[in-house]
Amino acid sequence: MSNKNLTILGIVAVLMAIWAVAQSHVSNRPRTETDGPSYLIQGLDPADIDSIVLGGGEEPVTLKREQGNFVVVDKDNYPAKASEINNLITKVLEIQTSQFVTDNASNHEDLGLTEENATATIKFFKADSSLLTGVVGGKKKELGQGVYVRLASNDAAYVVPTMPWIADTAISYIEQDLVSMKREDIVSVTVSSANGQYTLKTTEDGKDVILENVPAGKKFKSSEGDSVFTALTSLRCDDVMKKSGDLTFDKEYVCTLKNSTVYALKIAQKDGKTYATFEADYTDKTPITKDSNVESEEELKKKEAKLFAQEGAIKFTTKHKGWVYEIAEWKAKNLIKELSELIEDEAPPEDEPEQADTVIPEETTTPTIE
Repeated sequence: MSNKNLTILGIVAVLMAIWAVAQSHVSNRPRTETDGPSYLIQGLDPADIDSIVLGGGEEPVTLKREQGNFVVVDKDNYPAKASEINNLITKVLEIQTSQFVTDNASNHEDLGLTEENATATIKFFKADSSLLTGVVGGKKKELGQGVYVRLASNDAAYVVPTMPWIADTAISYIEQDLVSMKREDIVSVTVSSANGQYTLKTTEDGKDVILENVPAGKKFKSSEGDSVFTALTSLRCDDVMKKSGDLTFDKEYVCTLKNSTVYALKIAQKDGKTYATFEADYTDKTPITKDSNVESEEELKKKEAKLFAQEGAIKFTTKHKGWVYEIAEWKAKNLIKELSELIEDEAPPEDEPEQADTVIPEETTTPTIE
């Protein structure tokens, strides 16, 4: 056989080897995979989700459906914020892949796709605790844009252009806003403790806060009083728990609104933290009757507002009954200020300037000319 023929055969052998390697890679890749844009999760019915687990570490966050609504298991089954649950599910369902990478599980660690080194893990479970579906987010792509991702139930790894940020702390799924109101709607605030009680009100025009019964020789520090008076205009919690028997609620903050709604907070302090319980009452107990034939539209609106306020107080108390909230220290200090922090000594009167002695001229007699 000539050298020319041997060379040709060698080239053919090399080409066959390359073709065999390519075929091997193709055969190991799922035949249904494409590199075009595709939703990572398909066909998920949110109604089938019984629980959600966020994070793959030692302290995952669990959200579980109870009577149609989700609760935060890690916070004593406190009701989860519905909008955050919906937002979470929507974000996950909108994840789109742009490129298939591998279906070999041995590559997951390098891609950050094991549950131990993943940057994000979201799992959805059925009522029988079996895995419904889920997403594991990994490292950013070494070259170019994108993030590695895979289904929690599948070894196939992909690149997604962007990976949505998924909150994985229990408090993120709790409604932290407790009370919100307008300053002009507040009539009075009363603060009580073992050291006594004081009441703040507004002037007739509603512009300034005043202290009832200012002690003799003292004057009111209006800036301090205003911070106490407006403490409930926007109040959030840092944490929530079931009632604990080792807390002593020995302080109280009561806020009365123009519409006869009264908010009452019982407050405890322990280990440098402040805790509070909340309830509301509608104090106008006058029966509400309705006769649209003789009442004006204005009167009907007043009664409607009264019913709305009455219902709001009931809902507020029902929602917060049995729960203890931790309040951030910077805000809590305005709920528990003592009277001594709101007053100060009056400034002594300034000495009046000495007046110069007035010289009264001697009386003189003018001679009379006859």
